[in-house]
Formats: sequence, structure tokens, C-alpha cells
Amino acid sequence: MRRLRDMIHLNYGQKIFLIATLPFVLAAVVISVLVTLQSRQLAEREIQQLEEQLIAAKRAELRNYLSIARSAIINTYGRAAPDDELAKTLVTQTLSAMLYGQDGYFFVYDYDGNNLVSPRETDLIGTNWSGMTDPEGVPITDELIKLARTGGGYHSYDWPKPSTGEVARMITYVIGFQDWRWAVGTGVFMDDVKATVAASREKVEARIERTFLYIGAITLAALLLVFTSGLFINIRERRLADAKLKKLTQRVFDAQEEERGRVARELHDGISQILVGVRYALDAAKRRLAMGDARAGENLDRGIEHLSGAIQEVRRISRDLRPGVLDDLGVGPAIKALAEDFGTRTGITVEFETVVFRNRLDDEAKIAMYRVAQEALTNIERHARASTVVIDVRGHKNGATLRISDDGCGIEHAQSTTPAAGLGLRNMQERIEQLDGSLRILSTKSGTVIEATVPLTHMLTPQDTPLPDTKASA
Repeated sequence: MRRLRDMIHLNYGQKIFLIATLPFVLAAVVISVLVTLQSRQLAEREIQQLEEQLIAAKRAELRNYLSIARSAIINTYGRAAPDDELAKTLVTQTLSAMLYGQDGYFFVYDYDGNNLVSPRETDLIGTNWSGMTDPEGVPITDELIKLARTGGGYHSYDWPKPSTGEVARMITYVIGFQDWRWAVGTGVFMDDVKATVAASREKVEARIERTFLYIGAITLAALLLVFTSGLFINIRERRLADAKLKKLTQRVFDAQEEERGRVARELHDGISQILVGVRYALDAAKRRLAMGDARAGENLDRGIEHLSGAIQEVRRISRDLRPGVLDDLGVGPAIKALAEDFGTRTGITVEFETVVFRNRLDDEAKIAMYRVAQEALTNIERHARASTVVIDVRGHKNGATLRISDDGCGIEHAQSTTPAAGLGLRNMQERIEQLDGSLRILSTKSGTVIEATVPLTHMLTPQDTPLPDTKASA
């Protein structure tokens, strides 16, 4: 059972190949069946037409034979009286002598059922054969006499071939000599017709089988082509995916190292120096207290001031890593706080606009929008040399949009002076693409506009909106 489950569990490439080939195989099978049925029906019609044509030719042949026989005896029969025994003898002798082929001959029965002429089967002569039937029960003599009485016609039945003694299908044509009350006729065997029809049917079956094999070969070749192409594409895509995964992994490592380096620098340049100042202030206060110096309080005040700065610096670093206001109040207040801190730190004028939509973004979208704003402001601070930044965040019927514009030098100029500036833009692009959103960047020498949009699928419905402890604004 476990092996069966393993066999049923297919990988992605096998599923794609199965999805691609299964309809193709089914279509090929259906086409093969339809072609076979249509070919067989058409062939049967053609064989039937051929058989009818061959039978019609046989009938025409019989009429010709009987016309020849009638021409040979017409003078004797036409001049004889109904009871002219001499004329009858001459006619029977003439008909007995008229043989053709291996099995062809003429026969004569009187209307009472007595056989008068049968040159290839002489044991029939002089015997009454009324009521005679073939092995299948088809009446022979009575039917021939009936046809002769009405002027003539065709009759088919099984009869032994004189040359071989084998029973075969025979078609006869009989006419009536009404003055003498005779049924005169001849017949030909249909085994050659059956052989021709059977040969045609075999050819048809061979042609259908060949067509079926052609379809199978074409299907197999197409499947091999699909399999080869799929294998090639799968290998190629896997290589590309492996290369992208390695590159992405390396970029993740680089981002982690960059973030660790940034945190380390901030800890070393900010917290560490402040704490060193606190230690010096406490050491100085300790020495002055030991000496009874009244200025020890000044050192304590300075240490307390430095310690407050360290606390603020820790809060700032913590906020940069993961702002609590983002979870509590939403992306609007979080970006507003980020913008105010940015303006205070850099001296750049920041204008912030938003439309209240009550913390409707899901967690992934909120983090992405916040990181885009954070990355954009970092790039503006480092590279743009801007004096004014305008930030607009709002929800709409298609989702939510964050728009950040500045009056700096533009991205191309910034990248030409600092090539590392493009890494932040790539990070923005990847964050938004993971949400199936869009990121548009318009940059000129007079400024840059960055617009990030997340789709409506990342907006929470009103009943799913979290209920924070404080009033949510975005």
C-alpha cells in the first residue's frame, strides 16, 4: 500500500506531463476509433457495391449464355409442333453439347419435374426431381419450374460443383418453352465472387490496421516529442530556479548581514558611546562622593541624561526593526510616525496625507507597505539630496496605494554616484511582487515618484478587521 501511495504521489513535472499527455492520448484513441468505424462502414458499402456489381455481371453473363443457346435451337423449336419428339431430341442433344468452362452447362426440366438435360450430372437425367431442395432447405426444381411458367427469372441455391464435388453457391437463369412445357436454364457458381469479396475485405482490414498503426506511431512520436520537450524545459527551468534560489539565498544572507551590520553600527556608534558616557559620569560622581565634593550631583545628572538618551536610542532601533504601532494602529499611523521621525532627524520637510480605512490591510501587506516607505525614505536621506517629501497612503476599490514623491536629483544620478542605491529598489519590487501588487517608479532630474499598490485580496473584510485597543486610523 505504501508503494502504491508513492506511485500515486506524483511530482510537479510528472503532473504537468500527465495533464499535457492524457487529453492527447484520449483524443488519439477517440480519433482512432472514429477513423476505424468510418473506414469500416465505408469499406462495407464499397464491398457491397462490388458484390452487387459482380452479381449483376454474373446475371448478364447468364442471359448472354441463354441467348446463345436459344439462338442455337430457335429454328428447331420454332418449326416443331408441341408433340414433335424428333425436334425435342435434337434440342436436348444440342443443349447437352453446349458446355462452357469447367462447370458451365445447360439443364432442362419439364413442368412435371423430370430432368431432360444435365450433361455434367447425367445421373439426374430421366428422374423426377419435384420437391428437391439444397442443404439449406431452399427449393430448387419447383422454383425453377415456377419461374419458367411466368416467363423466366433468376434463382440462387447451393449446388455441388461438377469439377470438384464441393457445394457452392450458384445463381441460375431459367426461361420457359411454353409449347413444350420445358424449363430451360443455366447457372454459374458464385465462389469467385465470394473470393473477390473476401479478398477485398482482407485488403480493407489490412488498410484499417495500417491506418491504426500509423495513428499509433504518430501518437507515440508526439508523446515522445512532448516528453522530450517537457524534460528539456523541466531541466532548464529547474536550473534557472536553482540559480534564482541561490541568488535569492545569497541576497537573503546579504540582507541579514547588512541588517546585522546596521544594528551593530547603531549599537556601537549610539548605544555603546552613550553607555560609555554614562559610565564615565557615574565614575566621576563616585570619586567626587568619596572626596565629599558637592559637584557629584552634576555628574549624576549627566549620567541620567545619557541613560535617557540610551533608552530613546534602544526604542528607535526597536521601532526600526518592528514598530509596535504597525500592529496596534495600522500602516497609516506607522508610516506617519516614520515620516515625523525622518523629518526630525534629517530636517527635510515631510507632508503626510492619508484616507482613513480602519486598519483594513492584512499583516503581509502592512509590513510590505511599511518597509517600502522605510526603504524609500532611507534612499532619499542617503542619495536624493531632496528638500521636500510628500507621502500619501490610502485605500480604494482596487486595494491600497502608497505614494512617495520627492524633489531630489533622481534615481539615475543617485545610482551613478552610489551604485548600491539600486538594491533598495529591488527589495521594494520583490516585496510588492510577492503580494501580486505593482510598483511604479518615475524618476527625473527634478525628483522621483514611487507608487506601490497591493490588490484588494489583501484587504480584510469589515468583520475580519482586528479590533485594536486604541483607535485605528489606517
